Amino acid sequence: MAIADIQEYLKLIPAVNRAPQHAVWLTYDDEADTLYVNFKKPSYATDSELTDEDVIVRYEDDAVIGFTVLHASKRIKKTA
Repeated sequence: MAIADIQEYLKLIPAVNRAPQHAVWLTYDDEADTLYVNFKKPSYATDSELTDEDVIVRYEDDAVIGFTVLHASKRIKKTA
């Protein structure tokens, strides 16, 4: 299967480079409209917090190991 517009995926490079361990795993759940972002696999959170922006930040001790974006499709900019 070919990727239609690889340029969009190439925009992820700076974010991956800034991420802990220079690794990012993304999973989108269409039914739940939720994006899961992990910086560590496997990731076992010891704590989490819900932000005012409906993002759940997950921690392992003091380190951020990922976050969950609720209502993900509503955050996409509509383009013509």
